[in-house]
Amino acid sequence: MDSGATGDAPSLPWRAMSNMTMWGVAGLCRAFLSGLCNADAHGAEAFTELLDSRRDPSQRTKGLITVSNHISVMDDPLLWGILPPRFWNKRWSFGSHDICFQTRPLSFFFTMGQVLPTHRLLHSPFGGLGQPAVTEAIRLLSKGPFPVDHHRATPERQHYSLQNVCVDPFSDLSVAYTTNGEDAHLAPSAYSCNSYSWVHIFPEGKIHQAPRKTMRYFKWGVARLILEAKECPDVVPMWIEGFDNIMHESREFPRFLPRPGKKVDVTFGPKVDSEAVFGDMRSRWQKLKTKVEASDAQSRDLPVGVLSDALLHNKEAVELRKEVTRKIRNLVLDVRRSRGLPDEDPKEGLVETWLEEGPKREGHMKDDSWIRDI
Repeated sequence: MDSGATGDAPSLPWRAMSNMTMWGVAGLCRAFLSGLCNADAHGAEAFTELLDSRRDPSQRTKGLITVSNHISVMDDPLLWGILPPRFWNKRWSFGSHDICFQTRPLSFFFTMGQVLPTHRLLHSPFGGLGQPAVTEAIRLLSKGPFPVDHHRATPERQHYSLQNVCVDPFSDLSVAYTTNGEDAHLAPSAYSCNSYSWVHIFPEGKIHQAPRKTMRYFKWGVARLILEAKECPDVVPMWIEGFDNIMHESREFPRFLPRPGKKVDVTFGPKVDSEAVFGDMRSRWQKLKTKVEASDAQSRDLPVGVLSDALLHNKEAVELRKEVTRKIRNLVLDVRRSRGLPDEDPKEGLVETWLEEGPKREGHMKDDSWIRDI
């Protein structure tokens, strides 16, 4: 079978294992939240109506991005236990390659949980905006299926021989991609059933537990999802509270156990009018892309979600990503404000502010916050 082959859906056994994983984990989270915690969802009715309108893949016309603050190691999947069971197997998310995919059993578990293997630039030379996890997310938010382009699947765009690799042992389709030239992962965007999917992202990229419930700056990966998906995705900003008390970074033995009896709130903001908010920025991106392609042959005819170095590092493109990222962060701040929290210091959203942390990357910080790089 050609390595670029695609299909309607992964094999039935594969789908069954994935659904069991997602429903099982979300069911445990639901039991914990409803039986051992005081959990409330705000704005959930409008959000579930949106998800209901997207249940039939053939009726979707655009992808969905949910974006929120990140306050504990249990944010995902614990927060999805607050939703009705019919949505428990719908979302895609990102997970650290060096944590979630460090062994075969872990890799299998998180793959079944619809998690994309993401390299963190601080820990891996394969991290950054151009990595395969971002490419897959952009394609999941677009209309597929997308043939797997192996030679563009690594950050260094080298040619690795995955011609006969098939991650799904029950299928005769070879739809694997690599993130570092050594691993192999099923490419969900190679299946038409995953067109216009729902992707959740924590743009802070780190757990940030702050006494004043503030956020760190957002990283630019979320801007690529907005700008480069074939159609402008729907965006729903969220604000989560209380999960830091369930798994606070200062917790002692037994660290692996979540703490019951805590108050938890999940607030879903209204769906953003994406065309009104991001339409102009997407138009500017397309014009810039066309201009760069005219002068750089390597930028032409690239697959969806793949950027040349010229497009990745172009100064105008960088500024545009910053602009989109600020807009996304402000949307999350609007939801935070709806919870009655005071406006944060504008400095909180600046990269320069967090550079003042110095060489200490995680742990108990001088502003009394706790940070974990995960």
